[in-house]
Amino acid sequence: MFKFLSFLIAFFFSLGLLAAKIDTLVVSSKSMRKKIKNLVITPDSYQKKELRYNVVYLLHGAGGNHKSWLEKAPELEQYADLYNVIVVCPDGDKTSWYFDSPVDDSMKYETYIVDELVSKIDKKYDTVPNAEYRAITGYSMGGHGALYLAFRHSDIWGAAASMSGGVDIRPFPLQWDIAKRLGEYANAPEAWEKHTVINLTNLLNGENLDFLIDCGVDDFFYNANLRLHQKLLERNIPHDYIERPGGHTNEYWRNSIKYQMLFFNDFFQKSKEQTK
Repeated sequence: MFKFLSFLIAFFFSLGLLAAKIDTLVVSSKSMRKKIKNLVITPDSYQKKELRYNVVYLLHGAGGNHKSWLEKAPELEQYADLYNVIVVCPDGDKTSWYFDSPVDDSMKYETYIVDELVSKIDKKYDTVPNAEYRAITGYSMGGHGALYLAFRHSDIWGAAASMSGGVDIRPFPLQWDIAKRLGEYANAPEAWEKHTVINLTNLLNGENLDFLIDCGVDDFFYNANLRLHQKLLERNIPHDYIERPGGHTNEYWRNSIKYQMLFFNDFFQKSKEQTK
């Protein structure tokens, strides 16, 4: 099926029938008192102003920026056209982990994305401004961020996914500036427990969010993703789970986003049918 999908996309582009537009949207964050860049991809049909659009938010990993997703998966333009969605890639700083830091007021990326960015996107673009038509995913740090934000804010996102996500940060007390965001683990264990995805399953009721977990079996985050999957099974929380050969690589994420965009499209179509 996915080979056919790839062929179909390539065919349309060869005919010049698809032409997504890429913009950089700068948003002034009141919570952090700075301006933040966000890459926004609108489908070719958007120029005709005939529809209101679903939105997929893509979060980058540690060390990345708002351009990282498009660099890793140039096909995003094609997916925007194929599925008629708006794609938003925020700059989450190099190591924000997408939560509000309890020790650094300059790092309030949960507030930024949930309260500032989403409302800005809905005001500026022709979107369907409710959770049933929004989705969020990301790789590595962004995979943690996507599930962290979606678990805590299912009123904002109706669907979510993670690829190679750092869904349990506690085994990595010295990595990726997490201690700078939460304080050293030895001094602030409660903050680490509170801000790690695997401890947030109590926020799920099995009905408020459709989500997918995807991680390669050779990834250093694999064990954490497997444990999250097993915990969700024990609590009878519906979710999709994918594990396949692969590590913490661009190649893995480029393949994952193809599956996840289809997952989100199915969710959006289901939402549309339920509102008829």
